[in-house]
Amino acid sequence: MKNDFTCGFIGLGLIGGSIARALRKFYPECRLLAYDINNKALEAAVKEGIINTPLSSINESFRSCDYIFLCAPVTENDNCLMELKKYLSPDCLLTDVGSVKTDIHKNIEKAGLSSQFIGGHPMAGSERTGYINSRALLLENAYYILTPCEGVPEEIISDFKELIASLGAIPLILTCSQHDYVTAAISHLPHVVAASLVNLIKASDSSDGIMKLIAAGGFKDITRIASSSPVMWQQICLTNGENISSLLGSYIDSLNRIKTEIDHAGGDSLYHFFDEARSYRDSFIDASSGPIKKSYSINIEIADEPGALAAIATILALHQISIKNIGIVHNREQEDGVLRVEFYHEESIEQASEILRSKGYTIYCKK
Repeated sequence: MKNDFTCGFIGLGLIGGSIARALRKFYPECRLLAYDINNKALEAAVKEGIINTPLSSINESFRSCDYIFLCAPVTENDNCLMELKKYLSPDCLLTDVGSVKTDIHKNIEKAGLSSQFIGGHPMAGSERTGYINSRALLLENAYYILTPCEGVPEEIISDFKELIASLGAIPLILTCSQHDYVTAAISHLPHVVAASLVNLIKASDSSDGIMKLIAAGGFKDITRIASSSPVMWQQICLTNGENISSLLGSYIDSLNRIKTEIDHAGGDSLYHFFDEARSYRDSFIDASSGPIKKSYSINIEIADEPGALAAIATILALHQISIKNIGIVHNREQEDGVLRVEFYHEESIEQASEILRSKGYTIYCKK
């Protein structure tokens, strides 16, 4: 494919900024232009040499684009679509990055743009938001789901798939309905479950907060995603509610069945329940990117003495390894190592482990 294409962005936050950075990295001759209501994001992108042309509105400049990425929040994408249509070249491929696909496909159809739209969902992200936190390697080895409209020619789909793969992502083609059902199961439902479990503990806890005090290990791991943006998850539940509700109903039925086995002390059924889950969970590919982000952490055995924690932090800092979080594990029921150190990037795990082991520390890598 050609290297001197023009690509436009509506929205230059974490995902839009990361795609723009990846395009600049792998296609240095491409021309990138962007519109965002956040002028500071545009200024930073221009200063860093990522964006060629910052735009203060959706205007004629978009007419020159070979590709346009809709990277604003879902409701804003819908509002921008009709304005953008005025300037859209018939040869331009339009795409988005939203986590729900059916609504955008309906709006594209209403706008008469089905022949030039491929929905997109890069299954990568971070709890940190905005252009300032974007990075070119965010898409690396992440599944990037593509949902082309029926009217898009096969050669256009093939070319766009090749472009996405060239950025380090793994393109996967689904229909918009397949996408929304799959993500409801593996991403949306787990967020609902995690939030409801946290709220259950909050409601069940004693006045002195003993449950909150000792919550750690497995509980914190399975409820970590409850810390995600409430606004984003409100919007996801409103736009993919039918799928989430259907799967939530199935999940409630499953909980009722296991409740019955617990009530009746069904030993064989209980064993099968946990064994089946363990076997299926162990068959998962240990991919670094997905709809629910992994936590990159290690546990370390340290002595309970002054300066022990500071020594770890100092060693890692001297080797330019950034620490996302560090703290003592008080509940050791399912944990090895008294100190947990969490990192921003997966590659930091091996680097930190090697350095600390060379200093005599015992390291346990989290799976």
